[in-house]
Amino acid sequence: MKKIFLSAAAIMLTAGSTMAADLYEPPPEMPVELPPVGGWYLRGHLGMSNQQVKSISHPGFAAFDTHEFLTDPTFDSGVIAGLGVGYQFNDWLRADAIVEYRGKTDFSALDHYTIGGGEGTNEYDGAKSEWLLMANAYVDLGNYNGFVPYVGAGLGASRNTISRLTDVNVPTAGVAYANDRSTWNLAWALHAGIGYQVTDRMTVELGYTYVNLGDAESGTLNTYNGSSPGVPGKVKFKDITSHDFKLGMRYTY
Repeated sequence: MKKIFLSAAAIMLTAGSTMAADLYEPPPEMPVELPPVGGWYLRGHLGMSNQQVKSISHPGFAAFDTHEFLTDPTFDSGVIAGLGVGYQFNDWLRADAIVEYRGKTDFSALDHYTIGGGEGTNEYDGAKSEWLLMANAYVDLGNYNGFVPYVGAGLGASRNTISRLTDVNVPTAGVAYANDRSTWNLAWALHAGIGYQVTDRMTVELGYTYVNLGDAESGTLNTYNGSSPGVPGKVKFKDITSHDFKLGMRYTY
């Protein structure tokens, strides 16, 4: 009788364990939400320019016996600001289009010339600014604990404006000025930098850009009474370039 009782108890325990196992279901696995790899993004940046001009010229220079610049024609540094929209195609390729305003910067130069046994100098002063429209493509070079280095290139157009240009010739007591003038030029750029992924959607980046803004020119140079000083013409600025340093932000939506 005792053996029968023990056997019945063992059967009941085994049955209970089996029912408990049947009733237990493991919790469903929660899906892992991966950060977005591609998609549209908005971008903006602020920075500073470091500008150069290859040469400046005027039709009147050809009439001089000798002509040289005593100081290199230079532009001051200026503030730049840009906005744009782009698309991240995959982990390594993205592209965007930007509109950038390059703030007004001062220009200065001093030359010396001789003509017919006489001589003189021209002290130039003025300002320059640009609106830059550019399409860019970038290659991201991997993600290193949130840091993403990149390189890129861009092509577009720059509206270069020369304003308030004056030419003071102290030895001859001459003063000339030119009206403001804007011209559109082909522009291109090379980019490099590094971004830091603050969140799944927001990236802060520190970037460098070498940009060629093309040429620019002033209005026709005239004296204070409207007459042309010597040979009439415009002051032309050849190959304006800049080394830009920028702090930007991208937000994927």
